[in-house]
Amino acid sequence: AGHPENFELPGVEVTTGPLGQGVAMAVGVAIAERHLNAVYGDDLVDHRTFVIAGDGDLMEGVNHEAVGLAGNLKLGRLIVLWDDNSITIDGSTDLSRNEDVVARHQAAQWHTCECDGLDADDVDSAIREALADPRPSLIRCRTIIGFGAPNKQGTAATHGAALGKDEVEAARAELGLEPVEFTVPDDVLTAWRAAGKRGAVEHALWNDRLESSGRKADFLHRLNGKVHDGWLRPYIDKLLTDLKPVATRKASEMALEAINAAIPATIGGSADLTGSNNTKTKNIAPLTAEDYAGRYIYYGIREFGMAAAMNGMALHGGVIPYGGTFLVFTDYARPAIRLSALQNARVIYVMTHDSIGLGEDGPTHQPIEHLQSLRAMPQLEVYRPADAVETAECWALALCSSGPSILALTRQNLRPVRTARSDENLSARGAYRLKAAENPRKVIILATGSEVEIALDAAEKLEAQGIGTDVVSMPCTERFDAQDPEYREDILPDVSNRDILRVSIEAGTTFGWERYTGLHGLRIGIDRFGVSAPAPDAYDHFGLTPDKVAVRVTDFMRKRGFQ
Repeated sequence: AGHPENFELPGVEVTTGPLGQGVAMAVGVAIAERHLNAVYGDDLVDHRTFVIAGDGDLMEGVNHEAVGLAGNLKLGRLIVLWDDNSITIDGSTDLSRNEDVVARHQAAQWHTCECDGLDADDVDSAIREALADPRPSLIRCRTIIGFGAPNKQGTAATHGAALGKDEVEAARAELGLEPVEFTVPDDVLTAWRAAGKRGAVEHALWNDRLESSGRKADFLHRLNGKVHDGWLRPYIDKLLTDLKPVATRKASEMALEAINAAIPATIGGSADLTGSNNTKTKNIAPLTAEDYAGRYIYYGIREFGMAAAMNGMALHGGVIPYGGTFLVFTDYARPAIRLSALQNARVIYVMTHDSIGLGEDGPTHQPIEHLQSLRAMPQLEVYRPADAVETAECWALALCSSGPSILALTRQNLRPVRTARSDENLSARGAYRLKAAENPRKVIILATGSEVEIALDAAEKLEAQGIGTDVVSMPCTERFDAQDPEYREDILPDVSNRDILRVSIEAGTTFGWERYTGLHGLRIGIDRFGVSAPAPDAYDHFGLTPDKVAVRVTDFMRKRGFQ
């Protein structure tokens, strides 16, 4: 395979197809190693992280973010070997690059050295130098792409295509190799087997240390990755005793206080929006170069770098990373979010300011298409809770998931919509009937997040007109889609929209909601960019108020000749 996935075969730690993300994930791997070392000590965690990277990896923007983060955290057990062959697909790197790559790393407080990448002894010497330095290291390995192919070496022609039979024969002659299909030189084979024996010895010694460790059970539990949700029920019971309006970003912070106390594997962070994302709780300290035992990372304005590093942390194991930014800035992190999904990496994205409800920051910061575009990504669960209880339930589901999750959270306060105790995590179904019709059912309103309270109030107005209305809260469409047909039929009966009208309400694009409303249902949302205005004014401007929703529903029913 050209870009093998981490789950396809042994020895592929991470999926690195998109250039630059391998280095950025390695930073996350190195962070996880340092953190677990600080928690469990050298006897159980004491490894290094090596990366082989090309010119393209070091050009990508995410590399700049990752290099800066690694330098700031002084990740001295991270070593990057740069295959400096000065070739990209288009040709010589001179076509597109004139920066001093080494100086850039030095400016980020990395150790750097150079070697002849075609001389094994010189490479070995450079690695030894890097091992002795306390800083992250970049080793510039000068190489020739396609070395030994006399007609193609040093050119872009060898980058992504086979040499061809004639050039292979010419290369064999050039390198003095026997004309056979494949051989491993004896000196290489001897060194390889010796390395294997050394590794077996080290592994046996490590197993001995593990067996004699008083923290064996705890350590293996951390690596196993399983978490409990024992914190959830007591937390919700306490929450129900003091119900009040709260933004779901604040509700997330409240839940995290309980989560971080109960689950020591969590490591939080934010891309320079800690106070807005509400991602740092009082009971965790920052993870810094001086204290790797901390559980909160200040990533700086590096959304892509943060997301990629969290992938590396999750794939290393022993930690559960979560990180925050504004939902609109998932655009900056999207390639790494995609690799979270592709690799089934348990990363939790805390994405706040999830709609026009963020207010005066205006269209540049107001997500419109983001929720649906993220829902379109396979193996990613997108949660948009409606109040503090749903927020806690969604956190529990994300923590127990085997893959990535996004929590889309509000800036504005939302009133409680879940006021009764339930032994079941209702959000686990993805959608559930929050309010049943009081009159004969004619309408089902589907809503998410901040629009659930609007749906409830609109339903009350419709009921006053004799129009029986269900309200369905749908915090996670992916989970609802995975339910059995009987449950889905109970929530959304497969009947004509002339018998029961399905209505969706979400403060974002209406694109995709026809999946649940049907083509002839009513989809209420925003199919243009937002406006700079206080949240209530913005909602009123786009018709997202109980009065306007109720009018739209009754007008729609009348125009369609609803029975």
